[in-house]
Amino acid sequence: MNYSLISQSFKNARKENRPALLTYTVAGDNTKKTSLRILKSISKYADICELGFPHNTPIADGGQIQTSSYRAIKNGIKINDIFSIVNDFKKNKNNKPIILMGYYNMIYQYGENKFLKKCKKVKVDGIIVVDLPYPENKIFASKCKNNKINFIQLISPTTSKKRLKQIIKDSHEMIYYISMLSTTGGKLKVSPKKILQEYKKIKNQNKYKNVVIGFGITEKTISSLKMADGLVVGSALCKEISTSLKKRQNPVKNVTNVVKRLKNKIL
Repeated sequence: MNYSLISQSFKNARKENRPALLTYTVAGDNTKKTSLRILKSISKYADICELGFPHNTPIADGGQIQTSSYRAIKNGIKINDIFSIVNDFKKNKNNKPIILMGYYNMIYQYGENKFLKKCKKVKVDGIIVVDLPYPENKIFASKCKNNKINFIQLISPTTSKKRLKQIIKDSHEMIYYISMLSTTGGKLKVSPKKILQEYKKIKNQNKYKNVVIGFGITEKTISSLKMADGLVVGSALCKEISTSLKKRQNPVKNVTNVVKRLKNKIL
């Protein structure tokens, strides 16, 4: 895969001697308009923005992300709305990569080829499909590659050595390491030191692949994991949106402040 915005983001962060900061918010939370405004605002500080498909039967999403999804679904968000959010975002900020994160049944129902054609059209940079593991994802991953879209593989603490090797060999430009066996937004049950030990094993397989760590990353824990290529924060942002709405405050401003503080902790 030749040059992409995702690779460039990691390169830029490396030049600044820090990990790339990846944010995760749910498309359409709490409205289509708000989620686009949040995306535009946080992208000033985030290196890569993940945008989640709201889903009513999630697998690994914890309570915070589920609440965000529920709000978005209640407000009638559809797949085409998500594409139009990406399209509007890319019109203004072409240099920030967008990764769509969701579940395979939505892609399957929409139609794989139609879905990828649409992704390419609105300039989606990467896709994470939570419930499409290796090797079942090989065909879809190669379709992504043909459309110049990164397919991002997931690795967890229970991934066997043999499987790890195959996944890394097959992966595109970024690999997502799930730091612990839990749903998102849980307390960090594993010490940062232990997470980094596991992380190093992955990096030792191929130091050229960008490996990010997700799950359990908050303002408290982020600086202890600074040596990773990238760090993903999602639940902390979804929680901030919920709190802002409850207090009738501006979620755009409040979430941006959280992202700004996270960024400062890894500089």
